[in-house]
Amino acid sequence: MRVLVTGAAGMLGTDLCEVLAADPSAQVTAVDRKALDITDAEAVAETVAGHDVVVNCAAWTNVDLAETEEAQATAINGAGARNLAAASARHGARLIQISTDYVFPGDATSPIPEDAPTAPINSYGRGKLDGEQAVLELLPDSGYIVRTAWLYGAHGANFVATMLRLAGDRDTLDVVDDQLGQPTSTAALARQLVLLGQAALAGQAPAGIYHGTAAGQTTWCGLAKAAFELAGLDSARVLPTTSDKFVRPAKRPSYSVLGHEGWNRAGLAPMGDWREELAAAFQAGIF
Repeated sequence: MRVLVTGAAGMLGTDLCEVLAADPSAQVTAVDRKALDITDAEAVAETVAGHDVVVNCAAWTNVDLAETEEAQATAINGAGARNLAAASARHGARLIQISTDYVFPGDATSPIPEDAPTAPINSYGRGKLDGEQAVLELLPDSGYIVRTAWLYGAHGANFVATMLRLAGDRDTLDVVDDQLGQPTSTAALARQLVLLGQAALAGQAPAGIYHGTAAGQTTWCGLAKAAFELAGLDSARVLPTTSDKFVRPAKRPSYSVLGHEGWNRAGLAPMGDWREELAAAFQAGIF
């Protein structure tokens, strides 16, 4: 399996490259933003050539800044994905495009299925949806969308690390308790992506949309409390509050719990429960 990983220096990309490095059947080309600008269609076409699977982890991830820099964000998240899809179509590669729960309006009350209507509520979500549509349009039989959310890991800034850092500076922390989602380990997601790529090459995984988030659900406050407990700290120091106390430029969805039925189509098990994944991260010494 000849794999190209874009955005290889990011939190997910780094974990993905580590998982692939442990697979003797995988030949990996890892490129970061300096090595490949995915908005450069010609450079993308040259880089994709010779690969069986492309995993696009490259993205504009600053959700709030995207509100004032939407054109720049969409150039990466939308047009960049289109360039990779066009190059993959030209060279016969499968493309796994990493997307987000932000393509949904966030007002659901039960786990959101893969085929639910999309309606982004912020600039970042609109750009990522552009990328999704490009992949589905250009690669109807070999394009894979994997939506994820609430990521944490060893190789980048994330909510869990921030909460533990703040625990050393403050007696109590006020944390939002009215947004529901699925905390997801980048290490666990990386393993799931490798399984998907293998199933895609074997002709077992149909093209389309998959939801790459952990099972179960919690709030940001619930996640912070769980992290405190695993770190041996008093979780009573984490106090619930509401989103209106932390106004940010980009509107956030209040409900980001995704359904996982798509994995059955590929004969793959969905990812594990978020509490188990978080405990495994602590056991691995990530936090």
